[in-house]
Amino acid sequence: MTDDQGYADVGFNGSRDIPTPNIDRIANEGVRFERGYVTFPVCGPSRAGLLTGRYQSRFGFDLNPSENPLDPKAGLPASEKTIASILKPAGYKSSIIGKWHMGNHKDFHPMDRGFDEFFGFQNGGHNYFAERFRDIKMEDTQNTGQQYNSLLVRNRNSVETKGYLTDILSDEAVDFVARKKDEPFFLYLAYNAPHVPMHASQKYLDRFDHIKDPQRKTYAAMISAVDDGVGKLLNKLDELNLAEDTIIFFLSDNGGPQAKAKNGSVNLPLRGGKGDVFEGGVRVPFAMRWTGTISAGIVYPHPVSSLDILATAVGVNNINMARNNPLDGVNLIPFLLDKNFTKQPHETLFWRYRSADRNSYSFGRIAALQGDDKYLQIEKNKMLYNVRQDISEQHNLFGNDKKKAAELEAKYLKWHKEMSDLQISIFNEWPIGSTE
Repeated sequence: MTDDQGYADVGFNGSRDIPTPNIDRIANEGVRFERGYVTFPVCGPSRAGLLTGRYQSRFGFDLNPSENPLDPKAGLPASEKTIASILKPAGYKSSIIGKWHMGNHKDFHPMDRGFDEFFGFQNGGHNYFAERFRDIKMEDTQNTGQQYNSLLVRNRNSVETKGYLTDILSDEAVDFVARKKDEPFFLYLAYNAPHVPMHASQKYLDRFDHIKDPQRKTYAAMISAVDDGVGKLLNKLDELNLAEDTIIFFLSDNGGPQAKAKNGSVNLPLRGGKGDVFEGGVRVPFAMRWTGTISAGIVYPHPVSSLDILATAVGVNNINMARNNPLDGVNLIPFLLDKNFTKQPHETLFWRYRSADRNSYSFGRIAALQGDDKYLQIEKNKMLYNVRQDISEQHNLFGNDKKKAAELEAKYLKWHKEMSDLQISIFNEWPIGSTE
């Protein structure tokens, strides 16, 4: 998983100025999801949805959590099981490498949420140059931003490292796979690139002299570092003859930011970006590979969700889920084996982002997607788009088809009533990028 990567910033989605040959291998040797979605347009809630296979709104994780390490409410509620917890009884050894963002309090530590190993940082972002890392006590940082400069953590202890963070994370991932080659493993490689701060080493910057905009150049270098890391990981799987035994997903946690904290990303032809429920906020680069089981070169046309990653793992391993915490995702394998793509994995997908009124969730930024029809309400502005014919969401059909809009609004409200109120202590609110 990448962080704040633009929809257009991979080769398999048409990028011309940022080559991503290794990331493209996943799509070319497996599936490119034309319409791959995440559950939220901001980092923390999106990752909560992926890790639990459930809409994060079910457990009130509707905004980024506070990064206060002394706050026991600022993180993933204990009621929720992660993919690591769910896979553990099936014999899997699990590791998270990189960004956690599920809470800085000790109760939210990844190794207390099902993971056997942890290497990275618990908060929502980090400096990229190891020479700037400092031995900072987490309990002293509160929400000051000093967490960005802390030493990385191996399991429960701070460790000294050298080099560029993306490379460090990639090397750790390769090492984990090599050590676990003889047993079932789950690796959650959660890069923080290309999230701000915009840091790139000269090795990667030198590849992009053709890009004159300095921010875009640094962004491209950060993506290139990720691509190199993906290549190392794919090569290690090949070397160990594990390609046919390993399902790989690649995706970004949300769209690239176009308003606050711009990083040089491009989401075109999609509208909006991080923080929006327009396509640019929630439709992301999304690919999957399972060599020998899923045919190469599939371009899948129907909407899929990050919720489906855990559900696919559960389905492949024949794991029975507890009825009190049902998954919202589906096992994608049967849909991908159907060469005619006759059935859609999801009848409807939903998004909600709270209103400026902190006590209201009904009409802030909301969306419901059914097939090609997408209903949105941003504050009091209602919209309806056919995102197959109008991928850029430029032609509002609300006035032409109020019946369809009302149908989708009713579906959203029914879903909304099943969700929880905000349950976590929050960090901040992402500004609305557009209301038109």
